[in-house]
Amino acid sequence: MRYSIIIPVFNRPDELRELLSSLTRQTYRNFEVLVIEDGSQDKADTVVAEFANQLTIRYFFKENSGQGFTRNYGFERASGDYFVIFDSDALIPEHYFSVVNERLTNDWLDAYGGPDAAHPDFTAVQKAISYSMTSPFTTGGIRGSKKNLGGTYHPRSFNMGLSRNVWETIGGYKMSRMGEDIEFAIRIIENGFTTGLIPQAFIYHKRRTNFGQFFRQLRFFGRSRINISRYYPAELKLVHAIPSLFTLFLVSIPVWALISRVLFGLAIGALVLITLLIFMDATRKEKNLNVGFLSVVATFVQLTGYGVGFLSEGWKKLREPKGFRETGASLEYPS
Repeated sequence: MRYSIIIPVFNRPDELRELLSSLTRQTYRNFEVLVIEDGSQDKADTVVAEFANQLTIRYFFKENSGQGFTRNYGFERASGDYFVIFDSDALIPEHYFSVVNERLTNDWLDAYGGPDAAHPDFTAVQKAISYSMTSPFTTGGIRGSKKNLGGTYHPRSFNMGLSRNVWETIGGYKMSRMGEDIEFAIRIIENGFTTGLIPQAFIYHKRRTNFGQFFRQLRFFGRSRINISRYYPAELKLVHAIPSLFTLFLVSIPVWALISRVLFGLAIGALVLITLLIFMDATRKEKNLNVGFLSVVATFVQLTGYGVGFLSEGWKKLREPKGFRETGASLEYPS
């Protein structure tokens, strides 16, 4: 089977170079690579040219429209039987396509997702952020389970594949951002296609390199979850509110100090217990005390960032007039 790898890029030529380099080492080689430049100022055309003799690769430049529509642009120009989407800040292990091809040959999936992991060469902060996005103590851990909430696996676009038949049947992304991969996965499942996680098809996902960027990214994720609920109310689960509850809990701690010493003590005790559990789990997994400590920080940033975005967008949704979705909202609302 021939694969078409779709890579949207926006002002990240250096990251793209590392991603393309990792693709040259694949043990399964029947694929093409389509790099779609989404209106970048810092273009990656010269980076793509470096790999012209090592990969079957094509480069396209288009006006900026967001990553969802940029992936659609790649789908329209792909020649493969199966499309694979990567974020530009990923590194692909050499066994990736061998694993995927073996799974699809023996047990077909119309669309699949794979987990992410921290590369040994990542910085301590990157490893901590990776931990927080896959930890059982955060909602990020849901993405690594074989079934998402509701009993069916929802692939995510940082590491995702879909058959040409899926694309030809339902089309591509209807949103350029603000939860575009969630909406896309929902439509794939609603149309009766089979989805699943391929655990061994993991990638090394760099994500953000500092906690400030990470907070802003997770705040956007929290807003996106509320935005999706405007169109798919049943997709909003209680677990999605956990970061908001954690955020409210942190904010309330000073209040408990004024109300009751006992309640304040219980709140501090709970916070200490959560901190220790995260620290011990992260240290055990990463075998590094520094990463364990930074994982506590990353987890708190992840939860509060998502929680703030979820609460702010939820409040905005509550204040929208009745019938707003039918009359005034688009899939891109709000900006």
